[in-house]
Amino acid sequence: MLRSERRSFFRFLAIYLSSTFLLFLLTTVIFYQYQRHHITDSQNLELEREEERIVQGLHKLHQSYEEDLIYPDTLFFDSVIYDVDKEYIFGSFQPTEEPKWEQEFYAKGEYLFHMHKMEPYYMGAAYLLVRAKLDEAPIKSLQKTLVVFLLIAGLFFTLLGLFLGRIFIKPMRESLNKLNHFIEDATHELNTPISTILTNIELLETLYDCEGKEEMRRIEIASKTLSRLYEDLSYLKLNHDYYRRVESLDMSHLLEERVAYFKSMIEAKSLELTI
Repeated sequence: MLRSERRSFFRFLAIYLSSTFLLFLLTTVIFYQYQRHHITDSQNLELEREEERIVQGLHKLHQSYEEDLIYPDTLFFDSVIYDVDKEYIFGSFQPTEEPKWEQEFYAKGEYLFHMHKMEPYYMGAAYLLVRAKLDEAPIKSLQKTLVVFLLIAGLFFTLLGLFLGRIFIKPMRESLNKLNHFIEDATHELNTPISTILTNIELLETLYDCEGKEEMRRIEIASKTLSRLYEDLSYLKLNHDYYRRVESLDMSHLLEERVAYFKSMIEAKSLELTI
């Protein structure tokens, strides 16, 4: 894979994967919040059922004063009763913080709470607070399931991205191959006449003392310019890993060559150039 192809491929892959993972992560977070809320609601429903049972028990105790009714009588839930002035009467635990009187369901730490206002009052109890430990098992199971899902989805979309990336760069590769074939053919066709011109100019300068040496020098400079273009095209075709090579350059000599190269056009336009 060429350098330009690799760059385009990895850019496409980065944009595709980042956007896909962001979308899936957002969807997963929303789904997790929904499921967690659903799990909490089911546990709140259990608290509400326990609250109804306790209220019925307090009603029976209030009506019959039966001594065999015991409050509280469960180990799975804790409850506290308050009077109309929100003063603690009795309970299976002593709250360390002020309850949220106006909020029916709320969570605090590792517990879920349900506040119920009783009307009429039974045994002087006006408020009933029921709490239960939050069951973390279904939430942790949900978290593990979502993590596994994200890993599988990440692997799947990474493989899909690699496949789509190959398809994405295929037209570019075909275009580059056509361009490389064209450069190869063009450089091959340029090399022969350029070499012939340069060789014959050297023979003329060496074997013959003829007029028009300045014109021949221009032809030689032009041929060398074409030769450099040929070398550049060959470099692009054969070397795809670019590198920098710093070397000294005689700018005076280069400037003289370029002025000689354009001298005929300068004279044709009746211009005067001073170096």
